[in-house]
Amino acid sequence: MKPLSRLLQAPALIPLQNRVYRGLWLAWLMANMTMWIHDVTAGWRMVQLTDSTVMVALVQTASTLPVFLLGIASGALADIVDRRRYFAATQLWVCVTAVLLAGLELAGALTAPLLLLLTFVNGIGLALRWPVFSAIVPEVLRREELPAGLALSSISMNLSRIAGPLLAGALLAMAAPALVFALNALLAGAGLWLILRWKSAQRASTLPGERFLGAMRVGLQHVWQSPRMRVVVVRAFLFFLQSSALVALLPLIAHRTGGGAAMFTAMMASMGAGAIVAALQFPRWRQRFGRDAFVRYGTVAHALVSAGIVIVPTPWFALPAMALAGAAWISTANTLVMSAQLALPDWVRARGMSIYQVALMGGTAVGAWLWGHVADVSSVPAAVVAASVSGLAFLLLTLRHSVEQGGDEDFTPRQARPAPAVAVDVKPDEGPVMVEVEYHIDPARAADFAEVMQATRCARLRQGVLSWELFRDTTQPGRYVEHFIDESWVAHHRWLERFSAADDMLRSQRLAFHLGDRPPRIRRYVAALAPSVER
Repeated sequence: MKPLSRLLQAPALIPLQNRVYRGLWLAWLMANMTMWIHDVTAGWRMVQLTDSTVMVALVQTASTLPVFLLGIASGALADIVDRRRYFAATQLWVCVTAVLLAGLELAGALTAPLLLLLTFVNGIGLALRWPVFSAIVPEVLRREELPAGLALSSISMNLSRIAGPLLAGALLAMAAPALVFALNALLAGAGLWLILRWKSAQRASTLPGERFLGAMRVGLQHVWQSPRMRVVVVRAFLFFLQSSALVALLPLIAHRTGGGAAMFTAMMASMGAGAIVAALQFPRWRQRFGRDAFVRYGTVAHALVSAGIVIVPTPWFALPAMALAGAAWISTANTLVMSAQLALPDWVRARGMSIYQVALMGGTAVGAWLWGHVADVSSVPAAVVAASVSGLAFLLLTLRHSVEQGGDEDFTPRQARPAPAVAVDVKPDEGPVMVEVEYHIDPARAADFAEVMQATRCARLRQGVLSWELFRDTTQPGRYVEHFIDESWVAHHRWLERFSAADDMLRSQRLAFHLGDRPPRIRRYVAALAPSVER
């Protein structure tokens, strides 16, 4: 145990000293292994079940399509239910699917359409699982451990990318697909056991949970009103649009080197190994470079190396270049993930990360389709070079947009704002709720006050209010009324409960402008009539 203890002292591995994170990391590794084993085995079995190339291609579509269909919805669920139970349920879903596949294969009842359907069902579990894991990691790690923890999560993905296909390929060469599906079920079960061992902290809120559709709206609104999240989402889409060309066309690139399937496997392994080695160096590199530098250098390096691989299609160059591509890829991808995590408060984290995931998968899917068509009408090298040039052009066009603009906000929860006093009975679902806050300021400071109130507008809208306005009194200079509307009385109480250190700082800035001994006057109104329906 002493050598292991010394190993965990390395800066990149310190999060693994946390027993809870270590168990969740192993569960995540198992989960990713099952994903790769399933995809490889399903693709191989489909080739045996049908001669249709369309059906074979649809295996990948069936595996990834649920992310587009359920990505945002899965984030909303992960934010409004118990995350431990939800994570366990997604893993149980994958486990049951693997057991069903193994049983059908053993019984000789597995057909091509059924395999495609169960691959889609398995993809649903994968789509539901990623946002909740992304939301759990910041719960169990300290803020200073988060960059290393996210890098280790990326290492898990790359380890599974190497080990999963190799294990599946070796077993398929020696045993029947049914045994591989059965092994997948065992690994999924092991991941489920590790998840169930984790005891999550209970949330302190006594309010009823958010409604599903409302939670989705608030999640989308939060990302749209967060300048940093908008930049991260756009950068993620553009980077994966660029980088997808290399991976999507890799079988053809490997074929051009003369190495065939063995060269393809070696190139994939080199890319994964390069990513793992780079991730272990992140703590040292981050002392020298900021997140914007990571994204810029990683994008440029990936573009140049990708172009070099197709321009010099020889094994002696391609294999080390793939390792560099893996290092550049994980440097950029991990930095974008970390930037998204730091831009999100915990109450909306899974929803924000699910939107990030949709952008990532969207860029990958659009890129694979686009560069595949370019390769079809021209050549594989032309398509990869075009992707690289496009990536550099996108970087130049978005150079002024920073993923760390203004520094990281402190979303540490503060004591909730006091519940409003009421003289009438208000039911939780009553609404909308209109809030007015009255300020008296020095007219000479109106411009500075407007700047702070613009930041207040973004903060209020990120927290879910339906609308926000600031009005100035035409009869009394310096009198301003802030006006915003919440969806319901219980939604307003959630807004009060989501008070963070960043909100506290913004509140202090507003109060610094207010004149008089008393704080700004707050009035709350609840809709007296239900909205009428015109006939």
